[in-house]
Amino acid sequence: MDSQTPPEFPPWPQFDDNERTGLIRALEQGQWWRIGGSEVDTFEEEFGAYHGSEHTLAVTNGTHALELALEVLGVGPGTEVIVPAFTFISSSQAAQRLGAVAVPVDVDPDTYCIDPASVEAAIRPETKAIMPVHMAGQFADMDALAKLSADSGVPLVQDAAHAHGAQWQGKRVGELGSIAAFSFQNGKLMTAGEGGAVTFPDGELREMGFLRHSCGRPRTDRSYRHKTSGSNFRLNEFSASVLRAQLARLDGQIDTREQRWSELAVLLGAIPGVVPQQLDRRANRNPHYMAMFRVPGLTEERRNELVDDLVAQGLPAFAAFRAIYRCDGFWERAAPRESVDEIARRCPNTEAIFRDCVWLHHRTLLGTEEQMHQIADIVGKVVAGR
Repeated sequence: MDSQTPPEFPPWPQFDDNERTGLIRALEQGQWWRIGGSEVDTFEEEFGAYHGSEHTLAVTNGTHALELALEVLGVGPGTEVIVPAFTFISSSQAAQRLGAVAVPVDVDPDTYCIDPASVEAAIRPETKAIMPVHMAGQFADMDALAKLSADSGVPLVQDAAHAHGAQWQGKRVGELGSIAAFSFQNGKLMTAGEGGAVTFPDGELREMGFLRHSCGRPRTDRSYRHKTSGSNFRLNEFSASVLRAQLARLDGQIDTREQRWSELAVLLGAIPGVVPQQLDRRANRNPHYMAMFRVPGLTEERRNELVDDLVAQGLPAFAAFRAIYRCDGFWERAAPRESVDEIARRCPNTEAIFRDCVWLHHRTLLGTEEQMHQIADIVGKVVAGR
């Protein structure tokens, strides 16, 4: 392949006649919402089976999935939720919109996932939940976090928005004994444009989730006896039909991305100044939501210029998430009493990563082996020029 030719990666989202068939099936069943239809119920069964959970609930989006997961655990005013400082801001806002204080802690400099030692230092009597984020499909250290949870009595809520199909030491997300929340937003590893799901470790929590995602109303209610407070987080039948088709091809796509990342990571690591995201080998299946790498020493401004250069060369490149405490929205409600500078001092890894990290869309990892060399060639030239 000519190195001067912009690479043509597979498109995203991907679809075929399976999505079309599903949409027509949902249309013709005559019921377009989950109460009375069958697509959402069937999707919950299929998605739950794939992730090792018998208690799955489909919802409107990934942010609502997190909010619902926290709500069923009693998160609200007067409580705190520990979250990674380096994450998409929904992780913290799901807690803050319930009135709970989000407490950012630092992340591991290699995996970019929440640091268990920092979590342990942040646990207080007010702590109601710990939220590890499986960054780019890389599991957080679930062994250390599970021990912290057991010792402290504080439950985990896995933010698995990037972790469809991931495995930790052979165990799927739903087999780890804690609630997990997924996203099906347009860029995710499987998508219906929007959508989300929560897997629960038991049926009682799932039933509470169902009530609260349906305005507190039981499925069979005919007399408006709303048993709890809640909102309308119900997924529609059309989205569920698309997600069923998306789920059916997920496994093959993960196989491809795992192979391509193993190739690309070696190539990126050979470029002076480039450090790819490191893998914890206990995470034996990684769906690779993002191909992430750092260029340590770059300022945020220079990193942003580098991203612009990569995009100009045909790569779907993006700047990494900002530290959540450096976003105005983080401070609008239920924020910690610390200042930005105080949080930054105890989150040195986050401070570095959000300034010097770049990610490539996962569709690049659905490309060819030759295209992995082309990616590395472009990154190498752009970094050298910077």
